[in-house]
Amino acid sequence: MDTLPHEKQIQEYIKTIENLKKQNENNALFNQEIKKLEQKLAKLKEKVYGELSPWERVQISRHPARPHSIDYIQNITENFHELSGDRLFSDDHALIGGLATIDGQKCVIIGQEKGKDTETRVYHNFGMLNPEGFRKALRLMKLAEKFHLPIISLVDTPGANPILEAEERGQGWAIADNLKEMARLRVPIVVVIIGEGCSGGALGTGVGDTVGMLEHSYYSVISPEG
Repeated sequence: MDTLPHEKQIQEYIKTIENLKKQNENNALFNQEIKKLEQKLAKLKEKVYGELSPWERVQISRHPARPHSIDYIQNITENFHELSGDRLFSDDHALIGGLATIDGQKCVIIGQEKGKDTETRVYHNFGMLNPEGFRKALRLMKLAEKFHLPIISLVDTPGANPILEAEERGQGWAIADNLKEMARLRVPIVVVIIGEGCSGGALGTGVGDTVGMLEHSYYSVISPEG
């Protein structure tokens, strides 16, 4: 498990408590000590997470173990049917989406996906959409409008793909077109920032009637490094 700098002391407490519990399995010598440590751990967590700096929040939003779009889709939807391609160039794996049912309500759900390990991160291009990704998102949203379905958009990206090929294929145009068209859609759009929400990469699927953010996510006009 990846431990962030501000979590080191918390992890030390957790390891100490786990070791004491193992030693305590056949002998209740450490019951009181374990309770005291658990109380100290709770207070430490409250202190650490109550005094986070902006950069520490960014680090949490990027944590490898943080749930991604695919996790939310798998856990909150029933009968998810993924749809692929933008019908112009190719299928952008940085964006997943399709038809789904949530608690009996039919909808279209789209999500920017970063991947969980080296192989899947490369496959999903670290959540950085190409123009075809934005066009794919718009195609699915237009489908939602046609069938009068609400749209859920999960945002988690360090930004749109900045490579030359993406610019040659109309990256700026694709994002601008999405902004215009999402503002015109005649169905409800719920946008949730689940991790990083950077620059035009986030805005390209981030126009909605309701925009929410999960705890320790962030939304900015450019990445902190930029």
